[in-house]
Amino acid sequence: MSCESSSIDPNREKSIVRVTLLGAAMNCVLTFAKIAAGFLGNSAAMIADGIHSLSDLVSDFIVVFFVRVSSKKHDDDHNYGHGKYETLATLIVSLMLLIVGVKLLFNGIDAVSRYLAGEQLGKPTMIALYMAALSIAVKEGLFQITARVGKKVNSQAVVANAWHHRTDAISSVGSLLGIAGAIFLGDKWVVLDPLAGCLISVFIFIVAFKMASGAMNELMEAALPEAEQQEISRLIMSVSGIQDVHNLKTRKNGQSVIIDVHIVVAPSITVAVSHEMTIQAERLLYDRFGEMAQIYIHVEPSTASL
Repeated sequence: MSCESSSIDPNREKSIVRVTLLGAAMNCVLTFAKIAAGFLGNSAAMIADGIHSLSDLVSDFIVVFFVRVSSKKHDDDHNYGHGKYETLATLIVSLMLLIVGVKLLFNGIDAVSRYLAGEQLGKPTMIALYMAALSIAVKEGLFQITARVGKKVNSQAVVANAWHHRTDAISSVGSLLGIAGAIFLGDKWVVLDPLAGCLISVFIFIVAFKMASGAMNELMEAALPEAEQQEISRLIMSVSGIQDVHNLKTRKNGQSVIIDVHIVVAPSITVAVSHEMTIQAERLLYDRFGEMAQIYIHVEPSTASL
């Protein structure tokens, strides 16, 4: 027996698209502004920062496309829906973060090596400093807005994209420190910029790895955490008449949770009564995991009473 809820919240997709397009618009402006400020202000760090914003712009469009696909209802070819597309978007964004991190690390190492070899690194001007400060404010604001929406609508892809905004903000912090050091402390401190970039890349690696690991687990049909599985069993067992729970299988499908479970009831009860128990158990699980949950409950008679 099962009572699957497959309703799609129309406001969810609208919220995701709205906040992602906001980020895309700001990333488009920042990309051109940073690259222009980098050339005008003689700052290689700001040019690299602009390229980072370009990667954010690409990730915005990836999220919009995959979330639209994942919001489709289940069909004959996709019986469990299209939720994995959203998980795939999370994985792609996290891999893009890894690429950005690698690029920042190698750029930083190359600049530090050239500095240690005696090469004089270019000294940036104030326009690059102002652009870095503006970028930090804008990107941190985008992170806060996007992360709030991602958590509200339970979208890991949107949360991942929010972290892409924050890594850009942190990248700009490194640019700000390096540019400010070069301007106010003298030419010998120009090396602060690439050193900060190396440290930032490590942070980006950690964030990207965590997101990629979670997405890979979901794509590989990993079960829900043990604590949540125990909670599922407790909720089902709280229904009067259900004697036992076994053969519990769980996994995630984008925003939805899929639960397959067997319940044990007395063999003497009617089909109607056992069905009512199933409905009660499903309602408890829907209240806990949301209406997008896909729940399948199989009823078995207790062998002890046979």
